[in-house]
Amino acid sequence: MAEPALTKDSLKQALKEALSETLHEERALLREAFAGALEDLALAEAIREGRESEHVDRSTIFGLLE
Repeated sequence: MAEPALTKDSLKQALKEALSETLHEERALLREAFAGALEDLALAEAIREGRESEHVDRSTIFGLLE
């Protein structure tokens, strides 16, 4: 029995279908990946803002937290 030839287009279509099926079946995985990406973006923005803001010493911050 001959096996079907694996072409670039058939491989591309198979990967698309596999990814689509995985995302439908594993919605939590997609949600976690998206949440992680958003957290990374927020952290990067906070770091950028922190570098541009005025320096505040540690005792002032802990005084405000009490």
